[in-house]
Amino acid sequence: MSDIEKRIQVLEDIEAIKKLKGKYIRCLDRNLWDEMAECFVEDAEAHYGENLDFNNRQAILDFLKGTIGREDFISSHECHLPEIEITGDNTARALWKMHDYLHIQPNSTMTGWAYYDEQYVKIDGQWKIKALLIHDNRERNKTAAGYKQQHITGAGEAGQLPFAEHVSCQK
Repeated sequence: MSDIEKRIQVLEDIEAIKKLKGKYIRCLDRNLWDEMAECFVEDAEAHYGENLDFNNRQAILDFLKGTIGREDFISSHECHLPEIEITGDNTARALWKMHDYLHIQPNSTMTGWAYYDEQYVKIDGQWKIKALLIHDNRERNKTAAGYKQQHITGAGEAGQLPFAEHVSCQK
C-alpha cells in the first residue's frame, strides 16, 4: 500500500469510527438494543461508573436496558470533539466529550458532562467497540486501556440511579 493509500485508509477508518459512535448514541437514546448490539464485540468491556463494570456485550446491553431502557426514562446524549487515533491496522482508540440530559418521569432531571474513553477493533472490515470507559472531569489517570477503580465523590443528590456519579442533579 502506498503512503497516500495508507493516509486515505486512516481517514476512512476515522470516519467509520465517528459513524459507529453516532450509531451507539442513536441506539442508546431510542432504545434500539438489537442494533446497539452490533456496536460491540462479544467480549467487550465497559465501565459506566463506580461498581458498574461489565465484561461482555450481553451484560452491557442488560445494564443499559435496565436503566436507560426503563419506561419512565428519557435520555438525550451528545458526543463531540473526538480525538481518534488509529493505533494499528485493526485497532484504534478515541476520547469523546459527552453531554447528556436525563429525564426520569414524572419530575426528575439530571444533566451530565463526561468523557467516553474507548478502544475499537476492526473485524471483517467493520469497526466495533472493544472497551468503553466513562469518566468525568473529576477523575484522573483512567483509560480504557487499563483503569484503576477509584472512589468518586461529589455525586450530590444523584442517588436515584446507580450510574449517577458522572452527573450533576437538578430537581
